[in-house]
Amino acid sequence: MITGIAHIGIRVHDLDRSAAFYALLGFVKTAGPIGHEPVAILEHPAGVEINLILNAPIASEPNILMDVPDKHAGITHIALLVPNLDAAIATLAAAGIALSGGPIQFLPTARGAFIRDPDRNVIELHERTAQR
Repeated sequence: MITGIAHIGIRVHDLDRSAAFYALLGFVKTAGPIGHEPVAILEHPAGVEINLILNAPIASEPNILMDVPDKHAGITHIALLVPNLDAAIATLAAAGIALSGGPIQFLPTARGAFIRDPDRNVIELHERTAQR
């Protein structure tokens, strides 16, 4: 029935700021903003599509799913596969993007590190490797 993920919707405050951030991860804006609640479409050569939903009214609000003591139901992060986690971390560090968590060894064959976009949405960079 399901054959894949069509896109990931991420609520943001400022299109230019968010598009610049996601461009560092290799995403390119291909459409938008379009629609009643404006959406900009970003695509990645790996086949991942992100829809930036441009309706976060206040840039300085906390991420309700991650940054408040009371936990709310919802998706806490997306995990993007990277072939080499150390190289991805170094590339981000060179661009001034600090880790918000990790690196963490999840399984002998999986590890990840976490960053935040400008609106504090959490992104995991996830590497699957041979046995370490």
